[in-house]
Amino acid sequence: MPHKQQSGRAFASDNWAGVHPEVLEAMAAANVGHVPSYGTDPFTHDAVSRIGVELGGDPEIFLVFSGTAANVLCLQSMVRSHQAVICAETAHVYTSECGAAEKHIGCKLLTVPSPNGKITVPGIREHLHDIGNEHHVQPRAVSITQATEYGTVYTPQEIRIIADFAHANSLLLHMDGARIFNAAAYLNVPLKAITSEAGVDALSFGGTKNGLVAGEAAIFFRRVLADDFEFRRMQGMQLSSKMRFIAAQFSALLSNGLWKRSAEHANKMAQLLASELAGIKGVTLTQAVEANEVFVTLPRQIIPKLQEQWPFHIWNEATSEARLITSFDTEESDVADFARRVREAIGSKEKQWT
Repeated sequence: MPHKQQSGRAFASDNWAGVHPEVLEAMAAANVGHVPSYGTDPFTHDAVSRIGVELGGDPEIFLVFSGTAANVLCLQSMVRSHQAVICAETAHVYTSECGAAEKHIGCKLLTVPSPNGKITVPGIREHLHDIGNEHHVQPRAVSITQATEYGTVYTPQEIRIIADFAHANSLLLHMDGARIFNAAAYLNVPLKAITSEAGVDALSFGGTKNGLVAGEAAIFFRRVLADDFEFRRMQGMQLSSKMRFIAAQFSALLSNGLWKRSAEHANKMAQLLASELAGIKGVTLTQAVEANEVFVTLPRQIIPKLQEQWPFHIWNEATSEARLITSFDTEESDVADFARRVREAIGSKEKQWT
């Protein structure tokens, strides 16, 4: 994909965005002198304390490098190799992590149809018919993504319904929170309202998509799941020797309302982008815009030229459905320029066709 965009920004992913200046300042402030390694430093203690306050529920908290690692290590603590994880057919852990869960846990992922990114109790129930049958994998955990891969958001009530059903059927609930800040900002609720207070047992707590360099955490509200996790993290190659630099990022994100400011801005830009595109002939929004992702179908012929100036990914090649993601540093002028180019490209094509 050509990368020749005018502004130096893109709509390809919030992973493409840089690091928030306040986070860089916090890392620079931590880069003074010597402190103990492997998370026994005051910066890590501060970050863990802040995370615990934000999430509630007195969780066990472990900082790691990547979101995939957080997902795999959380699920590895919940599921054995003869068991299974129930997830959406669109779940990142299923579609985009190169079989990491299957490889490292040895378990099976059982998918549920999710046309809007969410799964529901009836979909989960469909995988519970062979409990106790030794010829079949045994479901043990449910994994949901917040916000979903389609940019939709589970409400606290929706999460609680899934959690209660899971627990009533001896299942555990994991949440992939790669964009949890965008979800909380959209709902205008504290983070604990969609995690500990909603019945989540384990959480992959993602900061990278909200302005960190590489900051993720494995969180266990059901503390027994964290037994021996120190060894799982080390064996999983996710124990940082200079953990203060991951910790300093989280401390900054959870100070002065930074997480909410950044997430609210990204969400606002997504709403603006959706509004601009909705009025263009030949462009159709395919999902509700709730977090910082916009899904639209575009005329196939205009996509390559648009991607030269504003890189973005095609979600569904068959339908020309594009995924556009806004970030903490997306500007209104970026949205206006992209929408203008879409209008011009469609207008140019229409002239050729008439």
